[in-house]
Amino acid sequence: MDEKIKYELEFPITSSPQLLYQYISTPSGLSEWFADNVNSRGEFFTFIWDDSEEKAKLASKKSGERIKFRWMDDEGNDSTYYFELKIAVDDITKDVSLLVTDFAEEDDVEEAKQLWENQISDLKHVLGSV
Repeated sequence: MDEKIKYELEFPITSSPQLLYQYISTPSGLSEWFADNVNSRGEFFTFIWDDSEEKAKLASKKSGERIKFRWMDDEGNDSTYYFELKIAVDDITKDVSLLVTDFAEEDDVEEAKQLWENQISDLKHVLGSV
C-alpha cells in the first residue's frame, strides 16, 4: 500500500461548540452528515456508506473539543491512519471552526479534500449553519 499523506482542513461553522460536538462524537450525530449509518460498540465504530463499511477505534477524545478515530485494517488491527475532528473557538471573535485532519494517497488528496467539503456542507445544513 502506498504511503498516505496527512492533510488538514479548516471550516468555519456557525454553531455552538457544544452542539457541534454532539454531531462529531455520537453515532446518531455522525449518521446525519458523515456516513449513511454509524454504529458503535464501546470504543469501536462502524461507518457505513452505500455498500461499504469501515471500522474505526475511538483513539482519543476531549469532551466538547475534539475526537479522533483510528481506522482498523481488515484483520481488525489499528492502522497508522486516523481522522481527527477538532473544534476551535477564536478567543476574541468567538468564531467556531472545525479542523479536520485526515490522510490520503498522494493521487487522491484533492479528491479526499473535496469529499470533506461535501460532508462539511451536509453538516452545516444539519446544523442550520448555511
